[in-house]
Amino acid sequence: MMTFKQIITAACLLIAAGNTNGQRLTTQTYQLGIGGTNILDTYLSQEKFSGVGVTFLATREWQKADSRWSTMMEHEANFASTDDRADKRTELQGDYTLLVGRYYSWQWNRLKLQAGGMTTLNAGVIYNLSNTNNPAQARFSLQLMPSATAAYDITLAGRTLRLRYEVQLPLAGLMFSPNYGQSYYEIFSLGNYDHNIVPTTLVATPNLRQQLSAEYPVNRNTNIRVGYLGHYQQASVNKLKSHIYDHRFMIGIVRRFSLTPTRP
Repeated sequence: MMTFKQIITAACLLIAAGNTNGQRLTTQTYQLGIGGTNILDTYLSQEKFSGVGVTFLATREWQKADSRWSTMMEHEANFASTDDRADKRTELQGDYTLLVGRYYSWQWNRLKLQAGGMTTLNAGVIYNLSNTNNPAQARFSLQLMPSATAAYDITLAGRTLRLRYEVQLPLAGLMFSPNYGQSYYEIFSLGNYDHNIVPTTLVATPNLRQQLSAEYPVNRNTNIRVGYLGHYQQASVNKLKSHIYDHRFMIGIVRRFSLTPTRP
């Protein structure tokens, strides 16, 4: 199992690998999404909560013109307001996710495939407005995730429409969790550690993140992208169960351009 320091170091090396001299092909995407969220966190409540959430997603991918390797960085921010089935209690959820990865690509005519891995850092909170004792649950995880994309170009009305699919699955990582019956006062004020940093695998945290989108060109370097983002996070650790299921309809702008860094 990799340590926290080793995972952070690996992420930094992934970023540095994409910053070498030479012409770089860069793709920037900014998307905003809205859709349903379903939450369960048995530390706060045995009830499931559902409601509406919003997501902002910013993606940057860069690749040297003479290389099949590319580096991708994604910033994802979520906020959701959810209610229980009786519509009497409310939970608010917010988080931020940083994804950094490397891909190797293959091109066959109109089809482009990419495969690689990502380091994913997630931090957030769930707040139950009705609880007086332990009203909030902090969320923190660091994971290594195999990742793949597929893009296919088709001609429509004389223009190129790009269909794209991206998927990530967790392999191994670490997450924070209180133990069953343990309060945050015990953890942070009394310093009573009780297996609160938990190693995770696909078995303990069976998560899936996927995007399906279509792009239509506006001009030579800019496309409009519409699609679906689904993020299904689950965990069963320390005798506690949790899930956050996000479904988002996304719309945004994609820009592609070339950069030639100057040598010092």
